[in-house]
Amino acid sequence: MKKTASRRRTPLFEVRHSPIHGFGVFAARRIRKGTTVIEYLGDRVSHAKADERYEDKDPNDNHTFLFTVDSKIVIDAGVNGNEARYINHGCDPNCQSTTLKKRIFIEAIRTIQPGEELAYDYQIQRDSDDPPNVDEIFACRCGAKECRGSMLEAAKKPRKASRRASAGGKKKGKKSKLSKRAARRGTKSKRLPKRAG
Repeated sequence: MKKTASRRRTPLFEVRHSPIHGFGVFAARRIRKGTTVIEYLGDRVSHAKADERYEDKDPNDNHTFLFTVDSKIVIDAGVNGNEARYINHGCDPNCQSTTLKKRIFIEAIRTIQPGEELAYDYQIQRDSDDPPNVDEIFACRCGAKECRGSMLEAAKKPRKASRRASAGGKKKGKKSKLSKRAARRGTKSKRLPKRAG
């Protein structure tokens, strides 16, 4: 009987120290565009439970492993999480998060070369009760040419008054009155936990 050597493929990635922040995830071999790299795993809890777990957290600490699935579920990768929790934020990312049947996956949006750090845009939600220095707390260190300077979703620009509105006319159209909970539905970003105080 002829003995065949079993070929073991090099893993897709490895976790090691990152120049961006703490640990990071780096491609161990070439990862083609469209490849699902990893599922974001952890304890699946309610938003209320996630808030309760981190209510005593220092308000100046930007470290979070919470990921919003929908209006009811948050994944807390700080409990039973996997390597996906170490993928850092990047303003010019090579990955993105996707939701499929209430599960979160990280996939490559371009071909990633060996040694390159994996990153996706966290787009952490802004809340009306955020402290004035929230952009400093969640400052981005990705080093991208077009870095927006924050891991938070881009700040909404104030709407310009239309000619009709500035001339005393009434604007047409309804303003959305979605609750904060409903507005969060379908978010593909890490959630900014409520802060104590």
